Amino acid sequence: MRISHRRNLALLGIVAVMLASTLLFLYLKSNSNQTTTYAESRDLIGRIKQLNAQWETEILKARIAISHNYDPLVTPLTEMTDLWQRFDTMESSHGRNDSPTWRASHDAYQKTLQEKTRLVEQFKSHNAVLRNSLAFLPTAEDDIQEQLAQMVDGDKLQLQNIATDTYDLLLSSLEFAQVTSDDKAADILLGLSKLAVNKERLPEQFHSPIDVLSNHISLILREQPVVNRLLQNIEAIPVSERLDDITNLLNTDQQRADAVDQRYHFYMLVFSVLLVLLLVYLAIHLMRSFTVIQRVNNALQTANDDLELRVEERTRELKDTQSELLDTARQAGMAEIATNVLHNVGNVLNSVNISADLVSRKLRASKAQGLGKAMQLINGHPGDLGTFLTQDEKGKLLPGYLNQLVDAIALEQQGMTEELAQLSKSVDHIKDIVATQQSYAGANNLMEPLHISELLEDALRMNAGALTRHHVKVIKEYSEVPQVMGDKHRLLLILINLISNAKYAMSDLGNRPRQMTLGVKIIEDSILQVSVKDDGEGIAEENMTRIFAHGFTTRKEGHGFGLHSCALAAIEMNGHLTAHSDGPGKGALFTLQIPLKTVPEPA
Repeated sequence: MRISHRRNLALLGIVAVMLASTLLFLYLKSNSNQTTTYAESRDLIGRIKQLNAQWETEILKARIAISHNYDPLVTPLTEMTDLWQRFDTMESSHGRNDSPTWRASHDAYQKTLQEKTRLVEQFKSHNAVLRNSLAFLPTAEDDIQEQLAQMVDGDKLQLQNIATDTYDLLLSSLEFAQVTSDDKAADILLGLSKLAVNKERLPEQFHSPIDVLSNHISLILREQPVVNRLLQNIEAIPVSERLDDITNLLNTDQQRADAVDQRYHFYMLVFSVLLVLLLVYLAIHLMRSFTVIQRVNNALQTANDDLELRVEERTRELKDTQSELLDTARQAGMAEIATNVLHNVGNVLNSVNISADLVSRKLRASKAQGLGKAMQLINGHPGDLGTFLTQDEKGKLLPGYLNQLVDAIALEQQGMTEELAQLSKSVDHIKDIVATQQSYAGANNLMEPLHISELLEDALRMNAGALTRHHVKVIKEYSEVPQVMGDKHRLLLILINLISNAKYAMSDLGNRPRQMTLGVKIIEDSILQVSVKDDGEGIAEENMTRIFAHGFTTRKEGHGFGLHSCALAAIEMNGHLTAHSDGPGKGALFTLQIPLKTVPEPA
């Protein structure tokens, strides 16, 4: 009877294990966390749509913006790309990208985004040219009006009519930039023709400013319709619709997944009921044995204690991890602050490493080790040292060997002394670079007296290591320039970047001579001009319009914001930075021009 009872309990236990295993399988199948992943995917798509709307808003702002900062047109696209990569990775991990429908939706979105990006790049190029001409129109018109007002000879009525026509043409051009139409374009063309006729009636000095004004107005007539058409094409790109298609696919897949989960939940409910009934039956039998219950309680207590220990250990690990993260964040902040100085001293550290390596290798191969071997021979004959040195074959060679060893050690000491001196010079060079960097760390836009030639020497010293390593010869063409008032921080930023770019442009010249020419002069008694010329790889014609754009670079390891930041710094100083190249392989010339502000003489 007892054996049969045990057999029944064993059979019930096997059934319970099977039910529990089935229940666990159904639980794992139904608890796939699909709902959360679908919600995260939809959230990513929603954020991409918001960034797309923000992108279009920034494009419209750039249409009428006064400044030429196109950073807001780059940031949304970068963030959209990052979010899309996260979304695509998430979808790939769940196998949804294997579906042809999913692949078609993804490809459609990427094609529309690529097309929109291409149109935005065209918009940026045309809009920049258009904005420059619109901004210059008032100045050009003022020059003409001022010269007309200064004329004392001639028909006053005719001069007044010409001034009125010029002003009307300016207003028509500005109005055309806001409301573009064929009628307004025809009026402007008529006004240009009339202005060309009136120009012939005016003295020679009026021809140049009138031609300048006419050229800018003609450019506006040409570029404004192009910009408007690009805006229409950008607005017509169905990026949002493609994202809605993907969202609909997500909703459809979630509905199918929810239906499968509901079926598994139903099966799990049935097996749960069966398992509960079986457990209740087993519990009734188990309650008859206090020993079994006590054993189970003890086991549960032990498991609980073990769980508490694991929770405490896990909590301690989390605290340690949090502390490590804080240290890492603090170190990252320190690294960001030190990046600028480390970039400048990195080249000098190469010579420091070479000197240190040479000293290390000389120490490892030092002849001083032979001194220990000689002393071992001497110590081996404490009682008969004289006999050993005069009669033993090895002993006879020992004095000569010691003399050679002294000469070799002296030669080694001299070599290591020279290397240590070179090492000390390199360390002093690093100190000079750090001191120079610290002397310029201060408030931005601080006007102070400075010598532009000394500033160029500071920039050369910060790039000295790289220039020496690449065998770059520096030609200095400094004209006599008085002490000027300027923003030392921004000027140094521009000079360091231009010298560094010139060095990189000549890095792949092979055995050709590398020559960089630095020039300083004053033009028209009111403009300070600084130029950096190299004989490097040059600039292709198609890149000339993008050379100062944010994110544009031709180097694999470049980041694309050096020249962009230099151009912005020049604008902030009321100047401008230009580039010229005759083509690939013919070098490049970068020219900085800023208003000349001399230091006032003391009263």
